[in-house]
Amino acid sequence: MKKHFEITIKFDWCKKCGICYYVCPTGALEKGAMAEPVIANIDKCVGCSMCENLCPDFAIDVKEKDTEKRGVKVGN
Repeated sequence: MKKHFEITIKFDWCKKCGICYYVCPTGALEKGAMAEPVIANIDKCVGCSMCENLCPDFAIDVKEKDTEKRGVKVGN
């Protein structure tokens, strides 16, 4: 099953340097109209966290989405 991820961009912290979309290996992030990062296609994100790890402003968070319960029963 393919994992799904969420990308959160804190635009208040972002200086629009472009590192995040230049290092994104899948093109999930792209350059926006004013050089801000844009989540172009979240389904392309593979969760490598290169954007998060290389962001000098700590403005990006990448987290795995919990899309469904794991089928674990608790109790009876």
